[in-house]
Amino acid sequence: MPRILLADDEPLLRAQLKTCLEVLWPDAHIIAEADDGFSALEALHGMQPDIAFLDIRMPGLTGLDVARLADDAVHIVFVTAYDEYAVAAFEAGAVDYVLKPADATRLARTVLRLKNRSAMTPSHIAAIADVLQPHRTQLRWIQASVGNTLHLIPVEDVLFFQANAKYTRVLTRTQEVCIRLPIKTLAELLDPEQFWQLNRGTIVAASQVAAVQRIEQGELIVHLRDHSEKLPVSQRFQSRFRQM
Repeated sequence: MPRILLADDEPLLRAQLKTCLEVLWPDAHIIAEADDGFSALEALHGMQPDIAFLDIRMPGLTGLDVARLADDAVHIVFVTAYDEYAVAAFEAGAVDYVLKPADATRLARTVLRLKNRSAMTPSHIAAIADVLQPHRTQLRWIQASVGNTLHLIPVEDVLFFQANAKYTRVLTRTQEVCIRLPIKTLAELLDPEQFWQLNRGTIVAASQVAAVQRIEQGELIVHLRDHSEKLPVSQRFQSRFRQM
């Protein structure tokens, strides 16, 4: 039973696509829906679908940004209202594309292709996305759910990100939340001039670095301006501070 993610910021068109898929592919299970790129990326990491239908133009992150950061185990179908993206996606080697609004006859061919390719290794979608959209979108805000409340946090308010089990802690001056995106993914989305990776599990806002202390055996510890937590710098990421 294939597990499917639907990502489209237009609810009516997403609902139409869902209805068509349920008719054409009753064995498939739609495990998640997303209405923006950030939510789609979280669903990819958290739910691990086999197939993702990604709208190319979504707020936050585009479908192409999401595809770049998708797991290599997921088959991608691009959804678009623009012919030029559709043709380019197909020619670049994406599994398929769907023009909005979804046409049942065209979607049936997509379903057939997906069934035929289900046992195959997905296309190298990151390279395809780079062809379709050479310039990556940089993350501007973080979306986090706390209970029934959705928090939208501008990245400039973040002090640091820190891996914590299956989640990533996001610390600001006023709150702490958890998101599903791993540090590796965040490192690709954030501006490297504004956010520095200190170790495999920590990224800090450069503006928050108040001092860097050298301790025993050459280890470095970062002290922050607006938080008492001290963050270690691993050997791999110490080059930024070598002038000390």
